[in-house]
Amino acid sequence: MTAGDVRSTIERALDDMDAPFLREGGDAFLVTLPGVRRHRTLVWLVVGAHELLVESFVCRHPDENHEAVYRYLLQRNASLRTVAYAVDASGDIHLVGRLALGGVTPEEIDTLLGVVLETSDSDFNQILERGFTSAIRREWAWRMSRGDSVKNLEAFRHLIAGS
Repeated sequence: MTAGDVRSTIERALDDMDAPFLREGGDAFLVTLPGVRRHRTLVWLVVGAHELLVESFVCRHPDENHEAVYRYLLQRNASLRTVAYAVDASGDIHLVGRLALGGVTPEEIDTLLGVVLETSDSDFNQILERGFTSAIRREWAWRMSRGDSVKNLEAFRHLIAGS
């Protein structure tokens, strides 16, 4: 399968899924997927000479408890398909994967995007709990002091002392 064939396959697959995407420079697709815990997940699909690169930003560098965050990510890697957690030079967390161009089919694109979305969305709160507990507590206290809603923080109520 040529790179041109792969680009056409990806574009048709994304159109068939009604997945919003932007095409960048001919070889890159930025796909926007709706989430539950995360408002949205952005996924790059980049066609190379021999492989399709898949990359999605998950979370910025944890503020604290780095060892527990990275242990969680490494343990999760053991059960993931096609993608794995990686940390960039800044310590930000991404999901990254590669697929041989010959393996790119509409079904595989659908599966790949599903794995990225499910993984990113289901692990997001676990990562936040481990790496941002102090920030969550500060945000909760600040909102409460102002009488603001804590609705989008409810998943973290168990982290708040006295809840």
